[in-house]
Amino acid sequence: MIEVESLTRHYGGTRAVQDVSFAIGDNEIVGLLGHNGAGKTTIMRMLSGYLEPTSGSVKVDGTDIAAEPAAVQRQLGYLPENTPVYPDMVVVDYLEYAATLKGIESGRRMATVREAILATDLRDRALDRISTLSRGLRQRVGVAQAILDKPRLLILDEPTNGLDPGQTEDMRELIRRLARAATVILSTHIMQEVDAVCDRVLVLREGRLAMDQRLEAPGDMESVYREVSGRGD
Repeated sequence: MIEVESLTRHYGGTRAVQDVSFAIGDNEIVGLLGHNGAGKTTIMRMLSGYLEPTSGSVKVDGTDIAAEPAAVQRQLGYLPENTPVYPDMVVVDYLEYAATLKGIESGRRMATVREAILATDLRDRALDRISTLSRGLRQRVGVAQAILDKPRLLILDEPTNGLDPGQTEDMRELIRRLARAATVILSTHIMQEVDAVCDRVLVLREGRLAMDQRLEAPGDMESVYREVSGRGD
């Protein structure tokens, strides 16, 4: 599904991401885990095509995102850390606007919006102004715009950031449902999030990939904890 080879990004003399490589298959839920400043958001932006790497490549189904960004971006949905919603808009109007920006044809635009609303359990809030919604519901609106037109790859940056425990569990369940039809990559600095929803974790430390671990047995998170806490060296 997605192949990342020697991905590197410099900001002046600062190396935000250095020589990161990995591959992710269909319908995996993969957590990108690391402390703040580890390079997670920079990688997410490069995976989504919103930031150009200094060197290295990202391919989705064999297509290089640098060579054909529009073709790749049609296959993916992206939720940035700061949810891109307009508070003064009604939910359904915002999603229709987002669908227009994504180039979805007018003849199927509302059907696509309706599917996203149903998938994120926003049917009862579709006519509400976004400013009146709780943070958890605003996050759902952000996810709804990301899944418009059923992308095969979902990139979610800190999707549970700022949510209370009930809202966090709702978001986890939503991610599990979405993974039935898409590959999901989520960025987080919270190990419990990885443990709760991910099949696999990529641990970043100072811009480098420190660990690539499948989560199949109860003890697998122990090695992840040691790596994140610096005890795995």
